[in-house]
Amino acid sequence: MQRVFSGVKPSGDFHLGNYIGAFRQWVADQEGHDAFYCVVDLHALTEEIDPAYLRQKSFDAALNLLAVGLDPEVSTIFVQSHVPEHTRLTWLLECTATMGELRRMTQFKAKAHGQEAVRVGLFTYPVLMAADILLYQAQRVPVGDDQRQHLELTRELAQRFNNRYGETFVVPEAAVPEVGARVMDLQHPERKMSKTIDSPLGTINVLDEPSEITRKVKKAVTDTDGEMRYAPDEKPGLANLLSLMAVATGRKVDEVAAGYSRYGDLKRDLAEALVEMLRPVRERAAALASEPGEVEAVLRAGAARAHDIASVTYARAAEAIGLLS
Repeated sequence: MQRVFSGVKPSGDFHLGNYIGAFRQWVADQEGHDAFYCVVDLHALTEEIDPAYLRQKSFDAALNLLAVGLDPEVSTIFVQSHVPEHTRLTWLLECTATMGELRRMTQFKAKAHGQEAVRVGLFTYPVLMAADILLYQAQRVPVGDDQRQHLELTRELAQRFNNRYGETFVVPEAAVPEVGARVMDLQHPERKMSKTIDSPLGTINVLDEPSEITRKVKKAVTDTDGEMRYAPDEKPGLANLLSLMAVATGRKVDEVAAGYSRYGDLKRDLAEALVEMLRPVRERAAALASEPGEVEAVLRAGAARAHDIASVTYARAAEAIGLLS
């Protein structure tokens, strides 16, 4: 089976963009793939974060991954810091990457902009991300549209390492969903829905109550011309709602647009569709929250299996680069 890997950072509550842009694809990929899904807690250390908050959000992230439908019987679900080879391989890859490559990372530029003191980890974390992927010899990597540049760096580092030291890593391919890869903020449709930007009305969280989902959708920004058509550049708010409706109902965007003449009717039906789409997730999350030991057991088993594979890849890379075994 083809191996698939992806990870999620425990830096806040998971929202609709995470679910549509990543989690639903992860659930689909676990069928017929050798799937590895990781809570990348080390990535959260690139910015200031309270230790107790990090521990809680790491656990919550694992619980959410199970709630959205990942099956620990067929997928390996684990926490990044529980497998020490992630940081060990990162150093080998940092000695393969260049400063110029990391300076070109657009996410670093955006997050570091205006800051006087920037953590080194924020600069180098794309290399840690590369190590996350390459440790498991993943062929397929589901990524959000904004992560494509990081995956390209991963591919470049894998190819460079292979050329210098012999065939060591599989060069992975990106998998980005065609619709819903970028779910936009309901109040600020020019930017992506985010865990880290405070936008209470613009962000639908995966575990929001139905009344909250309905309230946020009804207050979503559209425009004033009342023309129902999909035009992301001209009508970003409406385009976002049409895209969400297409994803929630399995229809094409143009088909959704043709079925409505009033924004209010679209919002009403979209709220109902999103509530139903997320209902099973809310129900599973509530059940798991009452049995925290079940989540912990999944993470222990996942770390053990991940370590078995990661340790082999790291040993191969260390020997190839010349470290004494």
